[in-house]
Amino acid sequence: MGDLQSLYQSVIMDHNKHPRHYGLVDTYTHHAEGYNPICGDKIELQLELSDGRIRGIHFEAACCAICKASTSMMADALSGQDLKRIPELQGQVTGYLDGSLHPETDADALPDDLSALAGVSQFPARVKCAQLPWQTLGKALKSEGSDSN
Repeated sequence: MGDLQSLYQSVIMDHNKHPRHYGLVDTYTHHAEGYNPICGDKIELQLELSDGRIRGIHFEAACCAICKASTSMMADALSGQDLKRIPELQGQVTGYLDGSLHPETDADALPDDLSALAGVSQFPARVKCAQLPWQTLGKALKSEGSDSN
């Protein structure tokens, strides 16, 4: 498990230092802000939805490494995805974070780098950091008709 934990840390640090889809845009269809008052993590998420797909996803954040990495990994995994796939991915991420899914036995559960979030389950105080982007995504998806500045 040591090698696996090292891999998780490496993936999380890479997404923190080089976040994908970082930076807000002028045109979007859905928007939400997430805030964790316990640790102070803040994220702003913008989505461009079209034809039942996520055509664009962008964010900015003032948060810890785990929160930023989770947001970056989420954005990478969801870009271009069919909206019908989102609940499944959210459930799988929740499973990794709460420890009910494990990379060794559920290797196909999550795409791309998202399986690195399984390592966060070993740090219960940090699970909320990794969950914040996914909760903010849920709010953004419900924000249809929001301003598109």
